[in-house]
Amino acid sequence: MSRPSFPAMLKALALVAGTALCAALPVLAHAAIPGPELVIEDNDFLGPGGSDQQSIIPLLFNPHVRVLGFSVVSGDDWENAESAHLRRFLEIIGRTDIPVADGAVYPLVNTVAALREHEHQFGTMPWKGAWGGLGSIEHIPDEQPAVPPLKEGMPHMRPIAQNAAQFLIEQVHAHPHQVTIVAAGPLTNLALAIRLDPTFAATAKQLIFMGGMLDTSMMSVTGNADFASDFNMIFDPEAAHIALTAPWASVTVVGSVSNDLMMTRDYLAQITRKVTPMTQYLGKYYEPLPMWDELTTAIAADPSLVTSSVDAFMDIDLTHGPNYGHAYVWPEQLAPKKQGVRRVHVVRSVDAARFRATFAQEAQTDLPAAAPARH
Repeated sequence: MSRPSFPAMLKALALVAGTALCAALPVLAHAAIPGPELVIEDNDFLGPGGSDQQSIIPLLFNPHVRVLGFSVVSGDDWENAESAHLRRFLEIIGRTDIPVADGAVYPLVNTVAALREHEHQFGTMPWKGAWGGLGSIEHIPDEQPAVPPLKEGMPHMRPIAQNAAQFLIEQVHAHPHQVTIVAAGPLTNLALAIRLDPTFAATAKQLIFMGGMLDTSMMSVTGNADFASDFNMIFDPEAAHIALTAPWASVTVVGSVSNDLMMTRDYLAQITRKVTPMTQYLGKYYEPLPMWDELTTAIAADPSLVTSSVDAFMDIDLTHGPNYGHAYVWPEQLAPKKQGVRRVHVVRSVDAARFRATFAQEAQTDLPAAAPARH
């Protein structure tokens, strides 16, 4: 099946989204109602286990957070497989009441062929996600394959009918200036929502995203090169640029700081001392990775975890050279004067002990009875 052009995709999505937008706009006149923090997490939910899947725990099991839904984007894996893994995990932990919106299968501009050529010219990219993982990109198909059998079992829960961009737009307008968007994968869904609805970013409360890793050149030489790769930006640089230059009220960057927190076997042993369906899942599908996405969602749930941050102006290199997709920051006096480059809050340090203690407690939460799946 041929892939539609990006402009054609936008035109089709705009036609479908128009009705939802018109219906949602009158809500803008209503005053914000105090209540729990409203959050949508957009992620490339590689599974089973690992940082992507585990990122939902600080949101679902914090009593001060209400999760409006999850949206899925290709990145660490193809979108259809990620969605299936996420929906199966939600079944296991009894949270099929949370809607899952399937999203972008391909980046806006980047392709398998383009990344293959980039590697030939500028060297190997360590982690390629859906397009080769830690291996070779040479024989990766250009189109999304069918979902393979899942080792944790195939889900019965189905995604909602709306695509991710439509869902994001609808929810933000239904709760103006109240919804925190947590992005822990490539920013393709957000870029589509921004292009479909220029008021989307300004109508959200804030953006908190995992990415924008800085000063990682030496880390890639002296440590794990994969952990120094800013994959979420590199997979879809154009989407990252669109998202970063949109008129959000606030943007928080959780990048390099997240490399310092590992899901070790000793820490996992603390969590799995209590036996629940969730801790059994975490133990069975353990991956020794930094807690990149878990920290990002934990900060969204509890901003007081941040102990220091710095404001900077950030953008993404879109030139097709060795730094394509890399994030750059400047102080205000040196920032490019082009329209849209804006201030972000870069997290420098967190209360790691409190984060670990809280995450372990949330991961051991007694699970609710399974709610009926939403179709």
